[in-house]
Amino acid sequence: MVLRGCLRLLLAVAAVASPASAASATGAAGVIDPRFFIAGGTCAAISHGITTPIDVVKTRMQSNPDKYKSLLPATATIIKEEGAQALTKGLVPTLVGYGIEGALKFGIYEVSKPLAVLAFQRLNNKLNRSGKAGALPFLLASIMAGAVASLVLVPMESTRIRMVTDASFEGIGLLRGLGKLIDEAGLVQTLTVGLGAMLAKQVPYTFGKQVSFDVVAKFLYGILNNPSQSTASLAETISKSFSPEFIKWTVSVLSAMIASVMACLMSQPGDVILTETYKGGDGDATKKRCLAEVSSTIFARNSDDGVVLALTGFFTGLQARFVHVGMIITSQLVIYDLVKQLLGLPATGSH
Repeated sequence: MVLRGCLRLLLAVAAVASPASAASATGAAGVIDPRFFIAGGTCAAISHGITTPIDVVKTRMQSNPDKYKSLLPATATIIKEEGAQALTKGLVPTLVGYGIEGALKFGIYEVSKPLAVLAFQRLNNKLNRSGKAGALPFLLASIMAGAVASLVLVPMESTRIRMVTDASFEGIGLLRGLGKLIDEAGLVQTLTVGLGAMLAKQVPYTFGKQVSFDVVAKFLYGILNNPSQSTASLAETISKSFSPEFIKWTVSVLSAMIASVMACLMSQPGDVILTETYKGGDGDATKKRCLAEVSSTIFARNSDDGVVLALTGFFTGLQARFVHVGMIITSQLVIYDLVKQLLGLPATGSH
């Protein structure tokens, strides 16, 4: 239902631009390729699952920066006080939440992207403007995908963070954790609380990841496939020494690494806000759930030392998150490209 709503929005833009565009877009909207959703769910569940220990440390550093000051000492403290198993807290909600989220995010992005490109092309024609829309259609598609994924992630991420930071959630599973949250705050609030914080993280995260990966991969393939006047293309030259599969894998890895840096930097403030929103453990389940209030709380921690230091509070845990998000996105996008190709879809940027 949500996916159809996103597609209808794009169809409306196309209809404003041109009736022919609307007809073409309607035909495209009828073809929702499930392979994108399968590949997205698979890569997201695997990549987030294997990095759960780093996410536990990062979440502790954000929720209690006085005790957990840096990555390695924080890890040692957690293992010493709670045992190595503490680094797997929140694994189940991570697998379930991000598996569904990845399926929706990648699927909606890939399905809505060509519709957005078509709508922008028709709109340019109607306004008699020349030139390409550039990355704007990708931006629109990523915003839609990130927003829909946020709706799914809110209850799962809330449960995961409370399992990591709140002693009262110690040792309980996903279903009991969700039940406990519902008992504390009610069903509606559990499903929607912190949605603003989730959007503040997921929309720039999705844009930084999806669009960067698309643009960088297309740029690299453009270099490889662009022949000079006197010589063959670089891809043809390299293919004499390496297989086409290795070339595609290399492009995927390089593009994914750049995308991980972009996504991490763009979504770090939202990630800190999200942890502050959900961390709990202060006796009031309804506290700090307004986006503006949470942001003010983070800013006020170092406000006495000046604006610059106050703003650095939004980048707490950046070191751990560079490792965490870097591993997630690089592995996620490479797995995504591999699964796509196994399912008969082309590699990202190669078409």
